[in-house]
Amino acid sequence: MTDRATILIVDDDARGRDTLEAILTGLGHELRFAQNGQDALTQARENPPDLILLDIMMPGIDGFEVCRRLRTDSVLAAVPVIMTTALDDKASRIAGIDAGADDFISKPMDRLEIRARVNTIIRLNRYRKLIRQQAQLSQAHEELQDAYESTLKGWVRALDLRDNETEHHSRRVTLMTVALARRIGMSENEINHIRRSALLHDIGKIGVSDQILRKPGPLTEDEWIIMRTHPQLAYDMLAPIAYLQPALDIPYCHHERWDGTGYPRGLKGDAIPLAARIFAVVDVWDALSSDRPYRKAWPTEQIIEHIRANSGSHFDPEVVSLFLQMMSSPE
Repeated sequence: MTDRATILIVDDDARGRDTLEAILTGLGHELRFAQNGQDALTQARENPPDLILLDIMMPGIDGFEVCRRLRTDSVLAAVPVIMTTALDDKASRIAGIDAGADDFISKPMDRLEIRARVNTIIRLNRYRKLIRQQAQLSQAHEELQDAYESTLKGWVRALDLRDNETEHHSRRVTLMTVALARRIGMSENEINHIRRSALLHDIGKIGVSDQILRKPGPLTEDEWIIMRTHPQLAYDMLAPIAYLQPALDIPYCHHERWDGTGYPRGLKGDAIPLAARIFAVVDVWDALSSDRPYRKAWPTEQIIEHIRANSGSHFDPEVVSLFLQMMSSPE
């Protein structure tokens, strides 16, 4: 950030303007001048300065009134104002504070004092601006995040409405996946990505026809070939979106198996991303816990036995162990 600032010097007396110009020349700031209050307000509105040095005793609109008008202007309200005055009484200073002045400099002026005060106020104002800009950027970032999240939820809701079998499934598996990830000890940043990843796990099914997706009975082998393309479709859909690249693991890899017999890439063991290994267990639990047109939900003990039986083949054994601990003693 440059140290150069714009200072508007307001004084109806040419000698006063010349004195401040002589004192401040050499500090590297841009100096502008106004001969009366109205000129000062016009210049400030056209090109807001970083600091205003404002004489109090001026004909027409005096310094107090200029300061009051500045403080009611949404653009100029935060511009620092130093009042320069030959008045040294308490009442004048209180009136200046009431009008919104930040500081006072008495005439006759001390060169070193003025230079020090001007640089200090410019520096403090620059910090205030930086803090305000950071707050605005943070708010804009939060609004963008909210917009992204709303879009993701809209996608998932659209998919749930297409696929009767998976209505509310996405929300359930997301909550359970996040709980298991926390139990495993993943960081909050990782969990944020996992939450989006789990929510989008079946987004690739948008590219699968209704004839297959909504079929009430078991799929044929040819239909399964098409259904098994949905992880690749998810990757192709999400990979170009930079914001969602950290959330690709589950949509792309949740059908991989610990023994390498899964799809779409036949990944094996630790080559499967941890998020996908976590989700694989949760997904099967939720699927078997839910009624489907072609079968009733399984009893809990039968599902637990199925998951145990597939530990080391379908599922990561360590994830299975932690999952079953969580289901037996939820926090």
